[in-house]
Amino acid sequence: MGAAVMASGIVVNMKKEVTCPICLELLTEPMSLDCGHTFCQACITAHNRESMICQRESSCPVCRSTYQPENMRPNRHVANIVEALREVKLSPQEEQKTDLCVRHGEKLRLFCQEDEKIICWLCERSQEHRGHHTFLMEEIAQEYKEKLQAALDRLKAEQRKAEKLDNDLEEEGTSKKDQIENELKSFHNYFKQLRDIFTSVEQKELQRLKKEVAENLNDLAQAESELAQQRNLLRDLISDLEHQLQGSAVELLQDVKGIMERGVWIHFVVSRSKTFTLKKPKTLPMKQRRMFQAPDLRGVLEAFTEHVTLDPLMNKSNVLISMYRKQVRPDHFWLLRGDNMDFGVLGSPSITSGKHYWEVDVSQKRAWIMGVYGENYPGSIKMDFINLVNNSQPVCSRFQPKYGYWVIGLPNHSEYKAFVDSASSDSTTLTLYLSVPPCRVGVFLDYDAGTVSFFNVTNHGFLIYKFSSCSFSQKMFPYLNPMKCPAPMTLCSPGS
Repeated sequence: MGAAVMASGIVVNMKKEVTCPICLELLTEPMSLDCGHTFCQACITAHNRESMICQRESSCPVCRSTYQPENMRPNRHVANIVEALREVKLSPQEEQKTDLCVRHGEKLRLFCQEDEKIICWLCERSQEHRGHHTFLMEEIAQEYKEKLQAALDRLKAEQRKAEKLDNDLEEEGTSKKDQIENELKSFHNYFKQLRDIFTSVEQKELQRLKKEVAENLNDLAQAESELAQQRNLLRDLISDLEHQLQGSAVELLQDVKGIMERGVWIHFVVSRSKTFTLKKPKTLPMKQRRMFQAPDLRGVLEAFTEHVTLDPLMNKSNVLISMYRKQVRPDHFWLLRGDNMDFGVLGSPSITSGKHYWEVDVSQKRAWIMGVYGENYPGSIKMDFINLVNNSQPVCSRFQPKYGYWVIGLPNHSEYKAFVDSASSDSTTLTLYLSVPPCRVGVFLDYDAGTVSFFNVTNHGFLIYKFSSCSFSQKMFPYLNPMKCPAPMTLCSPGS
């Protein structure tokens, strides 16, 4: 009897030695650390992953010694012992005895709080545990179960935090990547806009210089012709005088009649020689030339400034337009109603060609939309105004180029958006990352090139967004929408 108990106790102790401290099961594919402790490969791998997330280093779950994951080695000796123990089967009677004290053979019913181990009643009375606080296993098990559950909950909460941090980092990385790509796109669009504008300026300046060169060459040719005529006349006068001076007095006076006839000619020649004065030809005029100076972008855009005024569409009563038709705001009555109402208005005059530029002050606005609107598109502004009163569809859903709107805005009080085409009727927007929030926005419409560009006047005219390859086959109008923000939108003169 005693030998059997001792044999089963040895087996139990051996199983404890080859039990994984993490999963509390027999070791599976045991891996040993530098400190000597051994764990299941799956358990230590999962623990290593969690340690790197929380502590940025790998540490042993038992002794907390740090280790390098690449130094873990399979423990073949322990693996062989585990396989041998898995084949050992205790008899039902012996299995019932596995909860007996190895030393005394008594039932393990007590828990020593100081040593944190299960003991029998004889162990409690031994010198080893004398004076220790002991409890029935049933009484203390629930307490430790709650402690372990609390520790498990805390670790799972930390795990969720780690997963959230990982997701947040991934989202932040994606956001930063999108931001950089948008900035690169804005950068390229900005300088393409500069190239387009300066190409136009270059053509005008070249035409002016060519005209000036042609005028100067014409003046030079005329001056050369006048000088040639005077030189020929001067040569003839000199030749005549030299001929008369070469003759003798007898030849001049040999007959009176000849003298009289020739005297008239001599008088004419002498008189012409006395009165002749060389006239300086009109060479290239000495006038001050206008030297070319490359204009800055703001100056170039101001050259295309359009005098825009607001024109309430169909006598809309849900907006208020100032006396001089430069400012628009939503009517307070309609704001209180909270209907799904469109507050957009058009500017005049209409645009059918050329380059046009205007600026809008949004310094007091928490929400706004602006840009250009094209006439005769499906879902036009006129139809929308009639239908939106009893329509639950958001007004912003129609702000797409395919419906005639090339606009940007601050629709949700926090993010700047560019409204682009989508496959469905719902509006698709691009988030615009602006380092400086615009208090004033410039709109540049190049009708012939098919582009609409928006500039942050507050940030030295930096390009906000550009619609390219637009098809303008009808009248275009400036478009302003104060939305449900009571502050006004104001058309203003560049440089004011």
